[in-house]
Amino acid sequence: MDESSSFANLQTSHLIGSVPVRQSSNMHIFPPLQENNNNAKGYQSLDTPTGSEQQPSNNWKGLFNVYSYTHYFDVDTDVVVNRLMSSLYPTNGDFFNKIDANPDMYGLVWICTTLVFVLSSLGNCATYLVKKRTDSEGAPWVFDVNYINLAASVIYGYAIIVPMAADLLRFWCLWGYSLFIFIPTSLPLLIPVEFLRWVIILLAGSASSCFVALNLRSYLEGSNDVTVVMAVAFGLQMVFSIFIKLWFFP
Repeated sequence: MDESSSFANLQTSHLIGSVPVRQSSNMHIFPPLQENNNNAKGYQSLDTPTGSEQQPSNNWKGLFNVYSYTHYFDVDTDVVVNRLMSSLYPTNGDFFNKIDANPDMYGLVWICTTLVFVLSSLGNCATYLVKKRTDSEGAPWVFDVNYINLAASVIYGYAIIVPMAADLLRFWCLWGYSLFIFIPTSLPLLIPVEFLRWVIILLAGSASSCFVALNLRSYLEGSNDVTVVMAVAFGLQMVFSIFIKLWFFP
């Protein structure tokens, strides 16, 4: 099922910030395209009308211009919701079919940023609850601001560096949405029952790992290295989920 028909009954066009999606033929290209027309401003997509007959060429100079990235964030609310829901159903393995015409970086940035603040805040809440239960001397509890720095470094570093591949934008999109499940599952990790915490994080990690591995299998179908890639991706996602439990919810 493609994005145009999925969640058709979900009315989100009234939401603030919901704009019609504009699909471009260069959405999968990275680095951004540089326009050869001297009269044009910034870096424009292939379907942008200009007075020049020359086709834009792929140029690393576009990497340093903020306007080069605008079309990677031009995505409709309905599309984002559809992709978020797809990440919660990891067995479908059709995520690359859904993002083929319009891979976005909006999900990567929004999910990672949200996860950074969720883990840093709830991680501090978890340490407070543990200290309140175990510390009988009444020593003052101190908010650990280093949680924010650590969460930002690990999450952004993992989501950006690990998916480095030939099809960079699609892999960034996949890994970004694969981390969404850790946002809602972080809240029940506050429950001060260690066994239940491990069950929750392992279930979330398994779902995220299956989402990545199964979509990589469909994308790399026919490749000799597909099994190795799936195993590595599954293992990395599980290590990431265990890191969340051990560091932020000890």
